[in-house]
Amino acid sequence: MDIQLVALDMDGTLLDSNKNLPVDFEEWVKSHSDIKTVIASGRQYHTLEKDFVSLKDNLIFVAENGGLVINKDKIIYINEMSKEDVRHCLDIIAEYPDMTPVLCGARSAYMPKADDEIISLVDMYYVRLEVVDDIYSCVDEDSIIKIAVNVRDDKAEQSMKYFEDMGDRIKPVVSGSRWIDIANTSVNKGEAVKAVLKSFDIDRGNAMAFGDYLNDYELIQSCGESYCMENGHPKLKEIAKYITASNDDDGVMKVLREL
Repeated sequence: MDIQLVALDMDGTLLDSNKNLPVDFEEWVKSHSDIKTVIASGRQYHTLEKDFVSLKDNLIFVAENGGLVINKDKIIYINEMSKEDVRHCLDIIAEYPDMTPVLCGARSAYMPKADDEIISLVDMYYVRLEVVDDIYSCVDEDSIIKIAVNVRDDKAEQSMKYFEDMGDRIKPVVSGSRWIDIANTSVNKGEAVKAVLKSFDIDRGNAMAFGDYLNDYELIQSCGESYCMENGHPKLKEIAKYITASNDDDGVMKVLREL
């Protein structure tokens, strides 16, 4: 098996339930420089960069659930929302005081002034965050990949009705009890990994992916060798080529050690 790329989801896959990396992951990455190791996450790139500070130059980062791919500080793929769509979403959000938008850009995340509770909550997820007076002014200053909408009182699902008529270009999804994510309909981890494979001229048959949940569906499909974790979603197990041990039983590393 000639594996030239390994793509890994983080939460529920590479990380255990206490958010810890496998003890030998760093050593494995550094000793397998001939294999491109891709971290595929919904997190902000700058957050991933901080999470993997000792491996920054050894990894390729698929951030914002596939909206942005960065290799050694260079953007190699971006799926940017149109300025028109971003402004349209901001207009809708502005009508409801219980919702706060976070614009997720290539350079930074941006949010309007809010109370301390909301700012501290957003700050947990975005290492690089600017609180601004005019959120609309940020639309022209950065490439916006995603809008994360914070909804008070855990009412994200109930608030989805406000985003029903978004057209075909963009799609809202509930990403937590108080979060709605809005991005282009074409954004997913699989499309991002395909862009990486093309960039490095790697055949999908020489690529391996690991995931556990439905936001990894396209990721699993993008690689010829695919693994769903034992703790993974049943629908992901149906399409994965193999099932490996759970994230708490070192499932990823049990496979990688055999390469």
